[in-house]
Amino acid sequence: MKITEIMSSHPVTVLLDDKLLLVKELFNNCKFSHLLAVEDGSLIGIVSDGDLFKALSPNLGTANENVKDAATLNKRVHQIMSRHPVVLHEDASVNDAIDLFNRHKISCIPVVNAANKPVGIVSWRDILKSLSRPDPLPK
Repeated sequence: MKITEIMSSHPVTVLLDDKLLLVKELFNNCKFSHLLAVEDGSLIGIVSDGDLFKALSPNLGTANENVKDAATLNKRVHQIMSRHPVVLHEDASVNDAIDLFNRHKISCIPVVNAANKPVGIVSWRDILKSLSRPDPLPK
């Protein structure tokens, strides 16, 4: 089975200089946990909700919040993203993805085309869902 059959198409991307305020809003309003960081459309890095959690002050939104805490929302994507992410090419198979998940401590893999432009993203949950689907009836 090809990875394009199970990946989430049209991944959400952010720019390297986007503020963490935008990243926080995207994570708060959407049901995903990774954003792809791009420059001129090419994949440069990946930001997880965990990366964001570590970068923001724990005092945000509390009675103890101060100016320095709020300033953490002004940090930029390039300051917290993971660079050189493990990727799959769009012609890869689900088995290729499983191999990468087994070899690396990652929870998702961006899928890129020949020009390194993101075309999708696949998580280990996508793999499990694909394995639990009944095989289609033969034609």
